[in-house]
Amino acid sequence: MELKKVDLSNVWELTKLKVKDEQKNFVAPNNISIIEAYATIQSGYIALPFGIYEDERYVGFLMLGYDTNGDENEPEIVRHNYCIWRFMIDEKYQGLGYGKKSMECVMTYIKTFPCGEAKYCWLSYEPENEDAKALYSKFGFIENGDMCGDEVVAICSL
Repeated sequence: MELKKVDLSNVWELTKLKVKDEQKNFVAPNNISIIEAYATIQSGYIALPFGIYEDERYVGFLMLGYDTNGDENEPEIVRHNYCIWRFMIDEKYQGLGYGKKSMECVMTYIKTFPCGEAKYCWLSYEPENEDAKALYSKFGFIENGDMCGDEVVAICSL
């Protein structure tokens, strides 16, 4: 498994990936995430969008952030820390272990500190998204009581 930066060679393939219908309220479509990444970068902040690649095909999408992006709803934990901003596995590849394997890859990458040193990685998810909570807790993410909009914030020590 590897993370491949979004570029002209894969952007259209990544925009075709989607989650199951019952999960659509939990994560933005990849085309929206890629637009948001571009706008974030153009505004002087950090967004790192990747395709999740396995066995010569894209199975998911990931977007990381580092430090603040200027959003007024950001939790306190953002300063000088990493964020798993978006994470999705395509509906065809769910339930096959790709989520866990992808998270292992993501956490290994974050721990190389590609944008600078950090003490934590944080993420947020809809309170009713029990599958996300279960997956993230396996990697040491613990809810800290903060909210990011309507989403629960969980942090992991690096």
